[in-house]
Amino acid sequence: MDVRLPRLGEGADSGVIATVFVKEGDQVKKDQPVLEIESEKAVATIPAPAAGTVTKVMVKEGEEIKVGALILVLSENGAGAAALPPPPPRAIDASVGDDARVEPAIDVTPAPPGALLPLPGAAAGPSGFPIVHGAGAPPPASPSLRKIARELGIDLYRVRGSERGGRIVMADLRAYVQKIQRIALEGRPVPGAAPPPGAPLMSPPAAASIDFSQWGPVTKQKITTLRRSISRKMVESWTTVPHITQFDEVDVTDLLALRKKYAPKYEAKKAHLTLTSLAIHALVAALKKHPSFNASIDEAAGEIVLKNYFNIGIAVDTEAGLIVPVLRDADKKSVFQLSAELNGIAERTRARKVSLEEMQGGTFTISNQGGIGGAHFTPIVNTPEVAILGMGRSLLTPVVREGKVVQRVMMPLVLSYDHRVNDGANAARFVVDLVKEFESIKEADVRI
Repeated sequence: MDVRLPRLGEGADSGVIATVFVKEGDQVKKDQPVLEIESEKAVATIPAPAAGTVTKVMVKEGEEIKVGALILVLSENGAGAAALPPPPPRAIDASVGDDARVEPAIDVTPAPPGALLPLPGAAAGPSGFPIVHGAGAPPPASPSLRKIARELGIDLYRVRGSERGGRIVMADLRAYVQKIQRIALEGRPVPGAAPPPGAPLMSPPAAASIDFSQWGPVTKQKITTLRRSISRKMVESWTTVPHITQFDEVDVTDLLALRKKYAPKYEAKKAHLTLTSLAIHALVAALKKHPSFNASIDEAAGEIVLKNYFNIGIAVDTEAGLIVPVLRDADKKSVFQLSAELNGIAERTRARKVSLEEMQGGTFTISNQGGIGGAHFTPIVNTPEVAILGMGRSLLTPVVREGKVVQRVMMPLVLSYDHRVNDGANAARFVVDLVKEFESIKEADVRI
């Protein structure tokens, strides 16, 4: 039987083979792991669909493959197990990042013969439309629209945006597709299509690779799937979201005293009482007062979606890069429960055992650099969320309290947010209330 790569998760249609556990001639049992594949920010284990003998391994470590690709051939020991069929052709999936959103569909059904002529010299994308190439920074557009454009093989650099600042919306993309269809039907040259052989090159060439070794010794490292995913996500967020950052400080002197008192009791129950788990507790209370920071933008519908659930993403530093698993329903959990769950999910994340599903559905993200010595910084919003909280290193600082200079432990707080959803005044109010929630945590909140 042919064993093919199954679907890896929402929005994941390819991955890189991390480990192959079997070789030709090996006997495997049903559900025995046969390989690990790295997709986006997760490593998934692919099990054998049936017991049998591996007659051929079709992949090797480091190879990038797509969903439906043949990974191995299995000679079954028993009857009754059916081969895994290739996955059906995917419809356009507009879900990106943490939240699934439905965009108005663009009709990409193949036209009847003669209705849509092939585009001369153009490389075809998955939908049959040409892949055209532009230059420069990508124009502003939502992540979901960018994904649709990629699936259609359209370079958004060539699409004129009709919204403020040249922002591209679904109507602009649809108009561009219709324009390309009309040009092709009229037999005119398609803008961006590859020129015929011998014709002069009209578009600028791709950037040349620079030989940095001409100036001294270099070491080269292959860009990993995770680093590529992080890079793509950050570029999309930075080019889409108008970032603003609000700075403040919070007095954590009393919180650190509570942590010192209760940490041994938490440890005895395999939970770590940290400033991050206390921050989640304070953050949820502040978000309830300011729901516009626990939100997302649905550009297709022209709506701001205020979420009535609190799934907090936690930026975890791993050897492979930054990964953001999600603690779900944080508003329904005590500080102890948050601490225990945070400890478990952080360990699994560092071991690359966290699933794609555990990295989706977040409503707000926390990035704590205090543990590694970071102070003030400006985190990038984890789209489609609209805000992210940064926590820096706590320092013993002289401050004025009731007219006297006293020593207090102060921790930097930084809030980066999407200016399309919230203004500076809203952010200032949110941070003020967040500081109050931090400083209002009592022993009763921490007690087990």
